[in-house]
Amino acid sequence: MDSERRYGEEEVRKVFARAAEADEEERASLPSPVDGGLTLGELQAVGLEVGLSPERVAAAAAELDATPPLVPRRKLLGVPISAGRIVDLPRELTDREWHFLVAELRATFDAKGEVGADGGIREWSNGNLHAVLEQTESGHRLRLGTRKGDALETTFLGIMFAVMAVIVAFIMVADGRAGAALMVPALMALGGGGVLVANAIRLPRWAGERERQMDHVAAWTQSLLAAAPKDVEGT
Repeated sequence: MDSERRYGEEEVRKVFARAAEADEEERASLPSPVDGGLTLGELQAVGLEVGLSPERVAAAAAELDATPPLVPRRKLLGVPISAGRIVDLPRELTDREWHFLVAELRATFDAKGEVGADGGIREWSNGNLHAVLEQTESGHRLRLGTRKGDALETTFLGIMFAVMAVIVAFIMVADGRAGAALMVPALMALGGGGVLVANAIRLPRWAGERERQMDHVAAWTQSLLAAAPKDVEGT
């Protein structure tokens, strides 16, 4: 049917890659993408030819479809300080499903957090980390986001030590002092640079981990809503 979902070249490659990675013992040579795209049924047929079960291909395709669009990271000196996802939902969550989602958020992020509501908006938050259920013009969505709280402070501290090291070294040299005396600004520069290097290592890892957790919550929520509502409003 013309309305049937067709997976483009890059999506076909991702589906087969995900399906093959599901089991290390059953890796196979992945088929080449076909021009014009493939339906799920065609993907499953091609997958069978290289040893991938229809169930595994369908699960990989569902995982791909559930992956929410990227939310641009906020950056400081080229290093990410935020992470986020926006997930379009097929329908509104019932009260019971919302409680299930809150429990999943707490388990995924290992944080109790606080629950709030304002009009038609529901929110779970834990510090800078938040999950918001809200209405849109076309339906409903789940907005996930967080910001690294100490990123600005540690970056400022690193820059401050580096700048101070340059100023102190300049003053010492202008005053005719050198040699061992320059160890003080050298240590200051080393400390400031160390802080900036540490941020450059830890913050991308932090952002990647938060995004993986958000992808899990997004896929979990989509799976929850794929079933019939568990309760009816007012019951």
